[in-house]
Amino acid sequence: MKNIFLFILFCISFSCNAQIYPLRTYSDVPVNAYIKDIDNELVPYEGTWKGTWGGKTVVIYLKRIKNYYTHLENKPYYNDILIGKFKVQDSNGNSLFDNTNLSDENAKIKGSRFFSIPNIRYTLIYIDSDLCNTSGNISISFTDSSKTKLNWKLTLGSNMITTDCQYYNTGIPEALPKEIVLTKQ
Repeated sequence: MKNIFLFILFCISFSCNAQIYPLRTYSDVPVNAYIKDIDNELVPYEGTWKGTWGGKTVVIYLKRIKNYYTHLENKPYYNDILIGKFKVQDSNGNSLFDNTNLSDENAKIKGSRFFSIPNIRYTLIYIDSDLCNTSGNISISFTDSSKTKLNWKLTLGSNMITTDCQYYNTGIPEALPKEIVLTKQ
């Protein structure tokens, strides 16, 4: 009986380990697989990042979330990602945007994957329901070997403003910079 129990335990352990893939897995994975940050590649991105643009100061908080549930084309899997929350102040210190109190599940910035051509960068997706579902892709990469400077590029999607949008007549305000170098705090 003891040998049967050990054999079952070994099989369960082996099947669980067989379902873990490294973060830079670019092929299809089985249902319920785990794409794990085995080499802690996301860790240097975690923390508080700050920069100024157009008379505004932006502070972005990046955090690694482990075992995040992703559902893509009816193939659910789990992966380690970064999420981002931010606050923006004008030159007088007045708060323009602040979503730092949102739960991690409702963060407006969620990680996607690493790309290495033409340079190593991590991509994130930005969706802001408070700004009429403004959306875009963010690309971040380090500019220095000490990993204290982060190059940020936001490419907004083709967001259609409908009459339901509170900014229909005024245009959607710019909540995040399109391009900036952020400094780790």
